Amino acid sequence: MRTIVVVAILATFGGLEPAEVSAQSLPTFKSSVEVVPISAVVRDRRGRTVTTLVSDDFVVLDKGERRPILDFQIDQAGPITLAVLVDVSGSMRLGSKLALSRAVVTRIVADLEDGRDEVGLFTFDDTLHEQLAFTVHTASIDAALNGAEPFGTTSLYDAIAETARELGARPARRRAIVVLTDGVDTSSALTPPEVSALASAIDAPVYVVVTGPRIDHAAYLDREARRTAQSPADLGDLAAWTGGDLLWVTAGEEVPLRAHQILTELRHQYMLAIESATEREWRPIDVHVRDRRMSVRARSGYFSHDNVLSR
Repeated sequence: MRTIVVVAILATFGGLEPAEVSAQSLPTFKSSVEVVPISAVVRDRRGRTVTTLVSDDFVVLDKGERRPILDFQIDQAGPITLAVLVDVSGSMRLGSKLALSRAVVTRIVADLEDGRDEVGLFTFDDTLHEQLAFTVHTASIDAALNGAEPFGTTSLYDAIAETARELGARPARRRAIVVLTDGVDTSSALTPPEVSALASAIDAPVYVVVTGPRIDHAAYLDREARRTAQSPADLGDLAAWTGGDLLWVTAGEEVPLRAHQILTELRHQYMLAIESATEREWRPIDVHVRDRRMSVRARSGYFSHDNVLSR
């Protein structure tokens, strides 16, 4: 059984050990590229989306080396492809977790442009289930989700990785994974660094929407406040490393806000491109803007020249 080493996990993720990954346990991506596309979202100090920047405002470092930006676009009218992934494991039976998840999905889909934007629906417990193949007829997603009943253990990280494989086959430039879950993983073989590397490799930000009671959110914030450099990676890290975000929904009134935030970011992405490195390896990249008062979310790296989980 062939194995590969994701050589830059340590450099990219700050203190994590490089992960030796079984090629049979991970999805295969075709990512041999000469040009590396990078979608980026920029926010100011108050969290507002910044949409007025030009190419010269950006700096891209590829394995620490500055790379010229070969292409730069701001396209707010282009179609979006979303892979929506809903946790239907047994823990989602508790309280209003699944109901809130369904509400978020319904709101996001309602704001998509029918006939133009594309959406696919997947659910998971210990395995991934395709509920609705990718379609531009977005109204059909509600019926596809209604039959899901919570059961079984939770392979959250594995499901995100497999969904990334499905999304990687879609041609749209602007694409993302939206995960609805209570944040509990009980049976995945993969880790957050491994999954984030896979999603980053296809430039697919992962937005994780955690649904649950306020007490769970408070407990999460407390854990985050006590984290150290040695703390294991979690869902928040996974989302950040892909250029996405971790969001919480604890009550129905928060549903429209979270749905709007995700779609606003996807419709206000900057599209950059750099030349791929010639070495066959995982390449960490860092994207920032000259104005340090602004923050950038973008993919954390890419696999250069087809060095990606090939059998």
